[in-house]
Amino acid sequence: MIMKKLTAFLLLLTMFMSPAIALAEGSDSSTAQSAAPVVEETSSEVPADSTADAVAPASATEKGFREILKDKFIEGDYIWMSPILICLIIGLAVAIERIIYLNMATINTKKFLTELESALKSGGAKAGLAVCQKTPGPVAGIFAEGLNRADEGIDVVEKAVVSYGGVEMGKMEKALPWLSLFIALAPMLGFLGTVIGMIFAFDKIEAAGDISPTVVAGGIKVALLTTVGGLIVAMILQIFYNYIMSKIEGLVNEMEEASVNFVDMLVKTGVAKSGNSKS
Repeated sequence: MIMKKLTAFLLLLTMFMSPAIALAEGSDSSTAQSAAPVVEETSSEVPADSTADAVAPASATEKGFREILKDKFIEGDYIWMSPILICLIIGLAVAIERIIYLNMATINTKKFLTELESALKSGGAKAGLAVCQKTPGPVAGIFAEGLNRADEGIDVVEKAVVSYGGVEMGKMEKALPWLSLFIALAPMLGFLGTVIGMIFAFDKIEAAGDISPTVVAGGIKVALLTTVGGLIVAMILQIFYNYIMSKIEGLVNEMEEASVNFVDMLVKTGVAKSGNSKS
C-alpha cells in the first residue's frame, strides 16, 4: 500500500513539474526579450569589447543544473529517455517503500528481550505473547509464533521460529526483484538507444553520400546521451539496492541471535519444556 502511494506521488510530481518548467522557460524568454531593447539602446554608448565581456559570463551561468538536465533529456530523444526516466521513478518508489518498511521493522532488540523475559517470568506465555503483539518488527512476529506453540515443547518452538523466520525474510525482500529489474533494464534501454542512434547516423551518411561531422553528430549525440542516462539511473538504484540489502542482512542477523536467546529464555523460565510432548 505504501509503495502504491509513493509511486502515485512521484508520478504526479513529475506531471506537475513539467508545466512549472515550461512556465519558468516562458518567463525567462520574456525577460530576455524585454531586456533586448535596453541592450540595443546602450550598445552605441558601450564599447563592443566590454559588452561581450559582460554578456559572456551571464550566458555561461544562465542555465542551472535542472535546465541542463532537461535539455539533455530532450536532446537524447524522449522516445528513448522516457522509459529510462520511468525506470528511475518506479525504482525510487520501490526503494523508498522498502527503506520505510525496514526502518519501521528495526527495534531495540536487547530492550525487547528484557521486557519479554520479565513478562514470561511474571505471566507466562500469555504475558509474553502480549508483549510480542504490541511490538512491531519481524523479531516480535517470530517470537509470537513460537509462543503460540510453547505448550507443544521446545523442539516444536524451534521449528516454528525457523519456519516463520523464512516468512519474515520473504516479507523484507518483497518487491526487491523489481528493483533489480530496473537496475538491469535502465542500461539496456540506454544501449538500445545507442544502437538506434548509430543506425540513424549511418542512414544520414548513406543519404548524404559523405562523412561529415555535422551529418554524424546528431545520431552519435543521441546514442551517447541515452547510454549515459541509463548508466546514471542504474547507479542510483544500485546504491539504494545495496543499502536495502545491508539493512535486511542486519535484521536477519538480529533475528538469528535473538532467536537463540529466545529459546534459552523459554527453557529457563519453564514456559516450554524439552521434548515434543505436551507438558
